[in-house]
Amino acid sequence: MRFLADLHLHSRFSRATSADMTFETLAAWANVKGLALLATADFTHPEWRALMRRKLEPAGNGFFRLKKAVRPRDAFEKEFAPAPDAVHFVLSTELSFVYADKGKTRRIHLIVLAPDGETVDKIRRRLGKIGNLRSDGRPILGMSAARFVRMVADVEPSCLIIPAHIWTPWYSLLGSKSGFDSVEECFGDTAPFIAALETGLSADPSMIRRVSRLDRFALISNSDAHSPAKMGREATAFDADFSYRGLESALKSGNPAKFLYTVEFYPQEGKYYADGHRKCGISRLPGKSRSKSPAKCPACGKILTPGVRRRVDELADRPVAESRVPARYLVPLEEIIAAAGERIPGASSVRDTYLRLIRELGNEHRILTEVPTAELRRLNLDRIALGIERVREGKVRIFPGYDGLYGKVRIFPVP
Repeated sequence: MRFLADLHLHSRFSRATSADMTFETLAAWANVKGLALLATADFTHPEWRALMRRKLEPAGNGFFRLKKAVRPRDAFEKEFAPAPDAVHFVLSTELSFVYADKGKTRRIHLIVLAPDGETVDKIRRRLGKIGNLRSDGRPILGMSAARFVRMVADVEPSCLIIPAHIWTPWYSLLGSKSGFDSVEECFGDTAPFIAALETGLSADPSMIRRVSRLDRFALISNSDAHSPAKMGREATAFDADFSYRGLESALKSGNPAKFLYTVEFYPQEGKYYADGHRKCGISRLPGKSRSKSPAKCPACGKILTPGVRRRVDELADRPVAESRVPARYLVPLEEIIAAAGERIPGASSVRDTYLRLIRELGNEHRILTEVPTAELRRLNLDRIALGIERVREGKVRIFPGYDGLYGKVRIFPVP
């Protein structure tokens, strides 16, 4: 079965996350976006875990679905509620590990996928002895990543542990500020348990494939969304059995035939692509010299925060590489609509046009990738049609992100 999955989200119990991140809203937005499989997110948080029990039921394939008794809470959820079994959830969470190793403070984020509620509760009980699970949907735990993998493997070997946004400078497996130089250095003898890596918004699969020692890992892309409208901005399209075991097999085998493509941000649009200093508004791309450290900020003299592009260059042993799985570089539909009308994403007029297109033409992913732009012109939306054509053809201008600031994609000529 072919399906589009977003395996990294957050609940409303995570820091800086929308109160709209509820199961009813997530299901409705998944239907709008064209997603068939969503992460539940935050299964360690006690209140969110209680809501899982109230709102979700096993679907018989290792995934979960909304219970029939769960009713839409507002007009949006009522209109866009998915058909029965159209949207499933996989039990998941993201955890933050902060610990000392080899004289350095490590900050690693890991995604965990679990096959059933019993496994989730066993993991929660063990982690509850180590950290405060109520403090945040993504709790901070003072244990090493390798120790955590041993614990999970002991609880249930079919769990999937995926290092999140692996290049981010501050909180990731290979991050320049707190990470390691290899998977093996981080996980030691538990490294074989790691089967897949998440690219993150500031990198794409071709960047990761420049590092040959990462060849054995499947690569997935996810939104890391903190609000419903951001879901699906990155995602992974599978061609596999629609079940937990099918997902497990696809990720552990790394078989390209089980993947259709990944949905990607342009990596330059990510918050950490270039070297930079946010406070001073200074950014730089690494030069051909490949110096070991970024330059100093010309405004204040501090060292620029090194970007993902630099970190990839440091670890790469190939000048260029192609991913085994195709990538589709997309710009969210609301952003295209906003650019076409010289408005800002999130404006009521932009959202109204967005929902009109969903009603007329189907889900967002279909509109961005399949719907003939003649259909938009039929609706007198010529400039939006042009914007979608330009994105499909890669005819955009990008101002790279840096030091926590998103980059900017220009679809239409800058005035």
